[in-house]
Amino acid sequence: MEKNVVKGALLVGLGAASYGALATVVKLAYQHGFNTAEVSTSQFSVGLAGMILLNLLFKSKEAGTVKQRTPLKSKLNLMLGGTSLGLTSVFYYFSVKYIPVSVAIVLLMQSVWMGLLLEAVLERKWPSAKKLIATVIVLLGTALATNIVSGIGRLNWQGIAWGMAAGLSYTLSLYSSNSIATNLPPIKRSLWLLAGGLVMIILIFFSTSFQNFNFHIFWPWGIFLAFFGTILPPLLFTSGMPHTGIGLGTIVASIELPISVICAYILLQEPVALIQWCGILLIISAIVLMNRKTQTSVL
Repeated sequence: MEKNVVKGALLVGLGAASYGALATVVKLAYQHGFNTAEVSTSQFSVGLAGMILLNLLFKSKEAGTVKQRTPLKSKLNLMLGGTSLGLTSVFYYFSVKYIPVSVAIVLLMQSVWMGLLLEAVLERKWPSAKKLIATVIVLLGTALATNIVSGIGRLNWQGIAWGMAAGLSYTLSLYSSNSIATNLPPIKRSLWLLAGGLVMIILIFFSTSFQNFNFHIFWPWGIFLAFFGTILPPLLFTSGMPHTGIGLGTIVASIELPISVICAYILLQEPVALIQWCGILLIISAIVLMNRKTQTSVL
């Protein structure tokens, strides 16, 4: 596959922006009496149903052509990799129960340095100076954007722990999007990744949280969360990450932070200080820094 880094960065960025709105919507769902099991299950079950329909539509358009069958091993590997998608949602949604969205998102964004570390270990190669500089800028920006220094003493440590766990599983999700069965069409890969995520969620909540399941979660909350959290982002990530690589991909995905903070500011009235807006601009500057040379060469 010929790589197009600019196209890949755009796709990953759009996928991350879709994720950015989720935490605010989940908080609103909590305010309406729904719990994490209901939110996560509705998101992944509706999302999987939508992805099945998309795959059926894709098959109908392949009529008369040689169809590519998905090997069983690829399906199982994708489902295994997709379990990290389910874990990311569960950990992240647990986190926003205890701490503000603007703090939870910065913990999720620890995937920036986790992703670079994972890439360095797997490739046995030290990250480039540009990636290291951009990472430092992103981390500084996230610290400012969440105002985490002045508010650290008031934070719930349960929320912090869940947020860090979400960052780790998010890193593994990005790795799965980048490396597993990349020869298959993104829509097929997304289907099996989501299936693995749903299986993980069912295993987590089966024995404790499904007795009094509130099916009202499916409309409109489940529909919104499924489209912006399980259908659109995996398609964008599986299309974009093979072009960017996990290191650049995780940095581009940090655009999720400003989107999340802005949504929380508008819909939840979470206060956002001037220093936080400065952090958001700093993160955007790091993304521009990472892609400026590539864009110049292409244009």
